Amino acid sequence: MSPNRFRIAFAGTPDFAVPVLAALLDSPHEVVGAWTQPDRPAGRGRELAASPVKQLALRSAVPVFQPETLKDTAAQQALRDLQPDLLVVVAYGLILPRAVLAIPRFGCWNVHASLLPRWRGAAPIQRAIEAGDARTGVCLMQMEPGLDTGPVLLSLDTPIDEADTAQTLHDRLATMGAQVVKDGLALLRAGIRPVPQPQSAEGVTYARKIDKAEAVLDLAQPAAALARKVRAFLPWPVAELELDGERVRVHAAQAVDAAAAAPGSVIGAGREGIDLATGDGALRLTAVQRPGARVLSAADYLNPRPGLRRPPR
Repeated sequence: MSPNRFRIAFAGTPDFAVPVLAALLDSPHEVVGAWTQPDRPAGRGRELAASPVKQLALRSAVPVFQPETLKDTAAQQALRDLQPDLLVVVAYGLILPRAVLAIPRFGCWNVHASLLPRWRGAAPIQRAIEAGDARTGVCLMQMEPGLDTGPVLLSLDTPIDEADTAQTLHDRLATMGAQVVKDGLALLRAGIRPVPQPQSAEGVTYARKIDKAEAVLDLAQPAAALARKVRAFLPWPVAELELDGERVRVHAAQAVDAAAAAPGSVIGAGREGIDLATGDGALRLTAVQRPGARVLSAADYLNPRPGLRRPPR
Protein backbone atom coordinates (compact mmCIF):
# COMPACT_ATOMS: atom_id res chain seq x y z
CA MET A 1 0.00 0.00 0.00
CA SER A 2 1.15 3.56 -0.71
CA PRO A 3 2.67 5.28 2.34
CA ASN A 4 0.07 8.02 1.81
CA ARG A 5 -2.87 5.60 1.70
CA PHE A 6 -3.91 4.22 5.04
CA ARG A 7 -5.84 1.22 6.22
CA ILE A 8 -8.62 2.67 8.36
CA ALA A 9 -10.99 0.85 10.68
CA PHE A 10 -14.15 2.64 11.74
CA ALA A 11 -16.32 2.30 14.84
CA GLY A 12 -19.66 4.08 15.15
CA THR A 13 -23.36 3.45 15.45
CA PRO A 14 -25.93 6.29 15.05
CA ASP A 15 -26.74 8.81 12.32
CA PHE A 16 -24.16 11.22 13.75
CA ALA A 17 -21.37 8.83 12.70
CA VAL A 18 -22.56 8.35 9.12
CA PRO A 19 -21.04 11.52 7.55
CA VAL A 20 -17.61 10.57 8.91
CA LEU A 21 -17.81 7.04 7.50
CA ALA A 22 -19.06 8.44 4.19
CA ALA A 23 -16.09 10.83 4.07
CA LEU A 24 -13.67 7.97 4.73
CA LEU A 25 -15.27 5.88 1.99
CA ASP A 26 -14.89 8.83 -0.38
CA SER A 27 -11.22 9.34 0.56
CA PRO A 28 -8.10 7.79 -0.98
CA HIS A 29 -7.82 5.50 2.04
CA GLU A 30 -9.10 1.94 2.49
CA VAL A 31 -11.84 1.32 5.04
CA VAL A 32 -10.97 -2.21 6.14
CA GLY A 33 -13.87 -2.78 8.53
CA ALA A 34 -16.75 -1.13 10.37
CA TRP A 35 -17.55 -1.86 14.01
CA THR A 36 -21.03 -1.03 15.25
CA GLN A 37 -23.48 -1.96 17.97
CA PRO A 38 -25.42 -5.24 17.60
CA ASP A 39 -28.82 -4.92 15.91
CA ARG A 40 -31.44 -3.65 18.38
CA PRO A 41 -35.27 -3.75 18.46
CA ALA A 42 -36.74 -0.60 16.92
CA GLY A 43 -40.05 0.83 15.75
CA ARG A 44 -43.56 -0.12 16.79
CA GLY A 45 -43.00 -3.74 15.82
CA ARG A 46 -39.77 -3.87 17.89
CA GLU A 47 -38.08 -5.80 15.10
CA LEU A 48 -34.29 -5.99 15.02
CA ALA A 49 -32.84 -3.09 13.04
CA ALA A 50 -29.35 -2.46 11.74
CA SER A 51 -27.62 0.73 12.87
CA PRO A 52 -27.20 3.56 10.33
CA VAL A 53 -23.45 2.81 10.24
CA LYS A 54 -24.07 -0.86 9.48
CA GLN A 55 -26.47 0.05 6.68
CA LEU A 56 -23.90 2.30 4.99
CA ALA A 57 -21.09 -0.21 5.48
CA LEU A 58 -23.09 -3.02 3.91
CA ARG A 59 -24.05 -0.85 0.93
CA SER A 60 -20.36 -0.07 0.50
CA ALA A 61 -19.18 -3.71 0.81
CA VAL A 62 -17.25 -2.96 4.00
CA PRO A 63 -16.94 -5.90 6.43
CA VAL A 64 -19.12 -5.33 9.52
CA PHE A 65 -18.29 -6.43 13.07
CA GLN A 66 -20.83 -6.29 15.90
CA PRO A 67 -19.30 -7.65 19.11
CA GLU A 68 -21.19 -7.18 22.38
CA THR A 69 -17.89 -6.07 23.94
CA LEU A 70 -14.34 -5.27 22.87
CA LYS A 71 -12.93 -6.76 26.05
CA ASP A 72 -13.18 -10.16 24.40
CA THR A 73 -9.86 -11.36 22.99
CA ALA A 74 -11.52 -12.75 19.85
CA ALA A 75 -13.05 -9.34 19.10
CA GLN A 76 -9.67 -7.71 19.59
CA GLN A 77 -7.98 -10.25 17.32
CA ALA A 78 -10.51 -9.52 14.55
CA LEU A 79 -9.34 -5.91 14.56
CA ARG A 80 -5.68 -6.88 14.83
CA ASP A 81 -5.97 -9.23 11.84
CA LEU A 82 -6.98 -6.31 9.61
CA GLN A 83 -3.74 -4.45 10.45
CA PRO A 84 -5.30 -0.97 10.58
CA ASP A 85 -3.12 2.12 10.55
CA LEU A 86 -5.85 4.07 12.31
CA LEU A 87 -9.17 3.47 14.08
CA VAL A 88 -11.68 6.33 13.77
CA VAL A 89 -14.40 6.26 16.43
CA VAL A 90 -17.64 8.26 16.36
CA ALA A 91 -20.42 7.65 18.91
CA TYR A 92 -19.69 3.92 18.95
CA GLY A 93 -21.20 3.16 22.33
CA LEU A 94 -18.66 0.63 23.61
CA ILE A 95 -15.61 1.22 25.79
CA LEU A 96 -12.30 0.66 24.03
CA PRO A 97 -9.84 -1.18 26.31
CA ARG A 98 -6.14 -0.33 26.32
CA ALA A 99 -5.45 -3.43 24.23
CA VAL A 100 -7.65 -2.06 21.43
CA LEU A 101 -6.23 1.47 21.64
CA ALA A 102 -2.75 0.01 21.10
CA ILE A 103 -3.56 -1.92 17.90
CA PRO A 104 -3.47 0.76 15.13
CA ARG A 105 -0.06 2.31 14.52
CA PHE A 106 -1.51 5.84 14.67
CA GLY A 107 -3.75 4.92 17.57
CA CYS A 108 -7.46 5.76 17.75
CA TRP A 109 -9.11 9.05 16.85
CA ASN A 110 -12.45 10.03 18.31
CA VAL A 111 -14.82 12.69 17.00
CA HIS A 112 -16.61 14.33 19.93
CA ALA A 113 -19.45 16.84 19.57
CA SER A 114 -18.27 19.56 21.95
CA LEU A 115 -15.32 21.82 22.60
CA LEU A 116 -13.49 19.72 25.17
CA PRO A 117 -13.12 19.71 28.11
CA ARG A 118 -16.66 21.15 28.16
CA TRP A 119 -19.37 18.52 27.86
CA ARG A 120 -17.53 15.26 28.07
CA GLY A 121 -19.94 12.35 28.03
CA ALA A 122 -23.07 11.05 26.37
CA ALA A 123 -25.23 14.06 25.45
CA PRO A 124 -22.99 17.05 24.62
CA ILE A 125 -25.30 18.51 21.96
CA GLN A 126 -28.40 18.59 24.15
CA ARG A 127 -26.55 19.82 27.23
CA ALA A 128 -24.89 22.67 25.36
CA ILE A 129 -28.28 23.98 24.20
CA GLU A 130 -29.90 23.41 27.58
CA ALA A 131 -27.12 25.36 29.33
CA GLY A 132 -27.43 28.30 26.94
CA ASP A 133 -23.90 27.99 25.53
CA ALA A 134 -23.12 30.55 22.84
CA ARG A 135 -20.78 28.24 20.91
CA THR A 136 -19.95 24.59 20.53
CA GLY A 137 -18.07 22.48 18.01
CA VAL A 138 -16.32 19.20 17.32
CA CYS A 139 -12.98 17.92 18.55
CA LEU A 140 -10.74 15.30 16.99
CA MET A 141 -9.28 13.60 20.04
CA GLN A 142 -6.51 11.05 20.45
CA MET A 143 -8.24 8.40 22.51
CA GLU A 144 -7.02 7.18 25.89
CA PRO A 145 -8.76 5.00 28.49
CA GLY A 146 -10.56 7.88 30.31
CA LEU A 147 -13.99 9.23 29.29
CA ASP A 148 -13.29 11.87 26.63
CA THR A 149 -10.08 12.85 28.42
CA GLY A 150 -7.59 12.40 25.57
CA PRO A 151 -5.57 15.24 24.03
CA VAL A 152 -7.21 17.24 21.25
CA LEU A 153 -5.62 17.07 17.79
CA LEU A 154 -7.91 19.45 15.88
CA SER A 155 -11.19 21.27 16.48
CA LEU A 156 -13.84 23.28 14.64
CA ASP A 157 -16.38 25.55 16.30
CA THR A 158 -19.79 26.99 15.48
CA PRO A 159 -22.24 29.40 17.14
CA ILE A 160 -25.41 28.00 18.68
CA ASP A 161 -28.26 29.95 17.13
CA GLU A 162 -31.35 30.84 19.17
CA ALA A 163 -33.38 28.74 16.75
CA ASP A 164 -31.11 25.68 16.95
CA THR A 165 -32.64 22.45 18.20
CA ALA A 166 -30.72 19.32 19.10
CA GLN A 167 -31.58 18.06 15.61
CA THR A 168 -30.29 21.05 13.64
CA LEU A 169 -27.14 21.28 15.75
CA HIS A 170 -26.62 17.52 15.48
CA ASP A 171 -26.74 17.70 11.69
CA ARG A 172 -24.32 20.64 11.52
CA LEU A 173 -21.84 19.05 13.92
CA ALA A 174 -22.01 15.72 12.09
CA THR A 175 -20.89 17.47 8.90
CA MET A 176 -18.15 19.27 10.83
CA GLY A 177 -17.04 15.93 12.28
CA ALA A 178 -16.44 14.62 8.79
CA GLN A 179 -14.44 17.74 7.97
CA VAL A 180 -12.20 17.54 11.04
CA VAL A 181 -11.35 13.90 10.22
CA LYS A 182 -10.51 14.84 6.63
CA ASP A 183 -8.29 17.65 7.95
CA GLY A 184 -6.47 15.24 10.24
CA LEU A 185 -5.94 12.70 7.49
CA ALA A 186 -4.65 15.39 5.14
CA LEU A 187 -1.93 16.17 7.66
CA LEU A 188 -1.03 12.49 8.02
CA ARG A 189 -0.80 12.10 4.24
CA ALA A 190 1.60 15.04 4.20
CA GLY A 191 3.74 13.30 6.78
CA ILE A 192 2.63 15.61 9.58
CA ARG A 193 1.37 14.14 12.84
CA PRO A 194 -1.28 16.42 14.41
CA VAL A 195 0.12 17.75 17.68
CA PRO A 196 -1.89 16.49 20.68
CA GLN A 197 -2.94 19.33 22.98
CA PRO A 198 -3.74 18.16 26.52
CA GLN A 199 -7.16 19.21 27.74
CA SER A 200 -7.30 21.89 30.40
CA ALA A 201 -8.05 20.74 33.93
CA GLU A 202 -10.34 23.77 34.25
CA GLY A 203 -13.80 24.06 32.70
CA VAL A 204 -14.56 20.35 32.72
CA THR A 205 -18.28 19.58 32.52
CA TYR A 206 -20.11 16.30 32.00
CA ALA A 207 -23.02 15.80 29.62
CA ARG A 208 -24.99 13.13 31.40
CA LYS A 209 -27.27 10.89 29.36
CA ILE A 210 -30.76 12.28 28.69
CA ASP A 211 -33.44 10.75 30.89
CA LYS A 212 -36.99 10.75 29.50
CA ALA A 213 -38.23 12.04 32.86
CA GLU A 214 -36.39 15.31 32.16
CA ALA A 215 -38.84 16.03 29.35
CA VAL A 216 -41.58 17.03 31.80
CA LEU A 217 -41.30 20.80 32.09
CA ASP A 218 -41.37 22.36 35.55
CA LEU A 219 -43.14 25.67 35.00
CA ALA A 220 -41.77 27.03 38.27
CA GLN A 221 -38.46 27.40 36.40
CA PRO A 222 -37.69 30.56 34.38
CA ALA A 223 -39.20 30.74 30.90
CA ALA A 224 -35.78 31.18 29.24
CA ALA A 225 -34.51 27.91 30.75
CA LEU A 226 -37.69 26.08 29.71
CA ALA A 227 -37.44 27.35 26.13
CA ARG A 228 -33.89 26.02 25.95
CA LYS A 229 -35.08 22.63 27.19
CA VAL A 230 -37.71 22.51 24.45
CA ARG A 231 -34.99 23.03 21.85
CA ALA A 232 -32.54 20.66 23.56
CA PHE A 233 -35.07 17.81 23.74
CA LEU A 234 -36.13 17.95 20.08
CA PRO A 235 -36.39 15.43 18.41
CA TRP A 236 -36.08 13.26 21.56
CA PRO A 237 -37.49 12.89 24.15
CA VAL A 238 -39.60 16.02 23.33
CA ALA A 239 -40.63 18.36 26.14
CA GLU A 240 -44.11 17.90 27.58
CA LEU A 241 -46.48 19.58 30.02
CA GLU A 242 -50.09 19.76 31.16
CA LEU A 243 -52.31 22.03 29.06
CA ASP A 244 -56.09 22.38 29.28
CA GLY A 245 -56.32 19.17 31.27
CA GLU A 246 -54.24 17.01 28.93
CA ARG A 247 -50.58 16.16 28.51
CA VAL A 248 -49.13 17.67 25.33
CA ARG A 249 -45.68 17.54 23.78
CA VAL A 250 -44.07 20.88 23.03
CA HIS A 251 -42.22 21.08 19.71
CA ALA A 252 -41.55 24.83 19.67
CA ALA A 253 -41.67 27.55 22.30
CA GLN A 254 -40.07 30.83 23.24
CA ALA A 255 -39.65 32.93 26.36
CA VAL A 256 -41.58 36.21 26.50
CA ASP A 257 -41.91 38.93 29.10
CA ALA A 258 -45.02 38.75 31.26
CA ALA A 259 -46.35 39.94 34.59
CA ALA A 260 -46.05 37.52 37.50
CA ALA A 261 -48.77 34.88 37.73
CA ALA A 262 -49.17 31.39 39.14
CA PRO A 263 -46.76 29.07 37.25
CA GLY A 264 -48.67 26.95 34.74
CA SER A 265 -51.62 29.28 34.35
CA VAL A 266 -52.65 30.32 30.82
CA ILE A 267 -52.15 34.09 30.64
CA GLY A 268 -52.60 34.53 26.91
CA ALA A 269 -53.71 32.44 23.95
CA GLY A 270 -54.06 33.46 20.32
CA ARG A 271 -52.56 33.22 16.86
CA GLU A 272 -49.05 34.01 18.12
CA GLY A 273 -49.09 31.22 20.68
CA ILE A 274 -50.23 30.04 24.09
CA ASP A 275 -48.56 31.89 26.96
CA LEU A 276 -48.03 29.97 30.19
CA ALA A 277 -46.82 31.71 33.33
CA THR A 278 -43.52 30.42 34.70
CA GLY A 279 -41.24 31.24 37.59
CA ASP A 280 -39.93 34.18 35.56
CA GLY A 281 -41.72 35.42 32.44
CA ALA A 282 -43.97 33.35 30.22
CA LEU A 283 -43.36 30.34 27.99
CA ARG A 284 -45.09 30.88 24.64
CA LEU A 285 -46.00 27.57 23.02
CA THR A 286 -46.04 27.79 19.23
CA ALA A 287 -46.18 24.12 18.17
CA VAL A 288 -47.72 21.33 20.24
CA GLN A 289 -48.79 17.71 19.83
CA ARG A 290 -51.64 15.93 21.57
CA PRO A 291 -51.17 12.21 22.40
CA GLY A 292 -51.26 10.14 19.21
CA ALA A 293 -51.90 13.18 17.01
CA ARG A 294 -49.84 15.26 14.60
CA VAL A 295 -47.93 18.39 15.50
CA LEU A 296 -50.14 21.50 15.40
CA SER A 297 -49.49 25.21 15.44
CA ALA A 298 -50.83 26.95 18.53
CA ALA A 299 -53.57 28.55 16.38
CA ASP A 300 -54.74 25.16 15.09
CA TYR A 301 -54.67 23.72 18.60
CA LEU A 302 -56.85 26.58 19.83
CA ASN A 303 -59.47 26.36 17.04
CA PRO A 304 -61.69 23.80 18.82
CA ARG A 305 -60.93 25.36 22.23
CA PRO A 306 -62.43 28.89 22.20
CA GLY A 307 -62.49 28.89 26.00
CA LEU A 308 -58.70 29.02 26.06
CA ARG A 309 -58.45 32.16 23.92
CA ARG A 310 -57.56 35.28 25.86
CA PRO A 311 -55.38 38.31 25.29
CA PRO A 312 -51.89 38.21 26.84
CA ARG A 313 -51.40 40.14 30.07
